[in-house]
Amino acid sequence: MAVTLLHLQDHLTRLSLAPDVGASLVNWTVKATGQALLRHSDASALAAGTPRRLGCYPLVPWSNRIAEGGFARPEGWQALMPNTEHDPYPIHGSAWQQAWQVEHHTDRRARLTLDSDVPFAYRAMLDVELHEGCLSLELQVSNQGEVANWFGLGLHPYFPRHAETRLQALAQHVWLADEDQLPSRQAPLPKDWQFAYMGPLPERQVDHGFGGWPGSCLIEQPGYRLACSASGAEHFLLFCPEGKDFFCFEPVSHPVNAHHLPGRPGLRLLQPGEGMSLGFKVQYQPL
Repeated sequence: MAVTLLHLQDHLTRLSLAPDVGASLVNWTVKATGQALLRHSDASALAAGTPRRLGCYPLVPWSNRIAEGGFARPEGWQALMPNTEHDPYPIHGSAWQQAWQVEHHTDRRARLTLDSDVPFAYRAMLDVELHEGCLSLELQVSNQGEVANWFGLGLHPYFPRHAETRLQALAQHVWLADEDQLPSRQAPLPKDWQFAYMGPLPERQVDHGFGGWPGSCLIEQPGYRLACSASGAEHFLLFCPEGKDFFCFEPVSHPVNAHHLPGRPGLRLLQPGEGMSLGFKVQYQPL
């Protein structure tokens, strides 16, 4: 698959965007050293034509999995179908599987938009900016349907993982899942999942949602640090697969399967025309 890229840069870093591939971010790197700040994607990864091989993509109009074939809304049941071949549940919304439009593009900024009717009507907008080594992402969604519906947002960045990679991210609890990978209960943090202080990533696989997050984290890599801050996200998902050279730290507005959790934590019931947003800033700091 031939992928059209947009290019952004400031005096410290450069970044590419793939609007046609779910508004994905590609190869954010340091100009002076070539260091990868997001997971590196080679030509074969680009040709695969899926955000899952790239650096980051937006999650709209929900994050992660939804069970039971849909969810209840005030006007009745919203049916959903699985949207991948490898997962029995609809996952990560639908924006990552569609081509976005370029509303404007300069050397340091771009705005991408999507008008979608799948699986229900919404309009999404992603603003991307580079400034002094800081990557700023602002994701917005508005309900374009005729009835109120439940919405959530997230971002799915992939970061390089090295033996020296360290993480600091405060959380109050973790959502533990059953065998179906859907959370059923909150629990205290196991010792190796406590990131209040800078420490290594867990050796065992982690694929869980964490709550009570104040919205900031630090990622330390060989030669540099990323200082991250989020708005509109009181949860993060941490995915650390065993034996891989990447990990995911995902700022999200709600936990997995929030549509079926008591109180629908983090979701917003948007009336027609109403919207919500999520922001994420990642500041590169050489060490």
